Amino acid sequence: MDIKTLAQYLGMGRSKIYNLIRLKKIPASRIGRQYRFSRELVDQWLRERLITRPEEPQIPLFKPQGR
Repeated sequence: MDIKTLAQYLGMGRSKIYNLIRLKKIPASRIGRQYRFSRELVDQWLRERLITRPEEPQIPLFKPQGR
């Protein structure tokens, strides 16, 4: 993929992708003056950075009886 295709695939702007490249946070290959991206490597990169929310603590509906 090229920058434009990757931007559409990820739903982000090209400038953000260039920033990720500059910070070496996204897998990219440079061919001449252009960057190329492997869909498989990008998908793996996304899976590794997947943020999951731990279950939020539940608030009891009733106060415990006793005491």
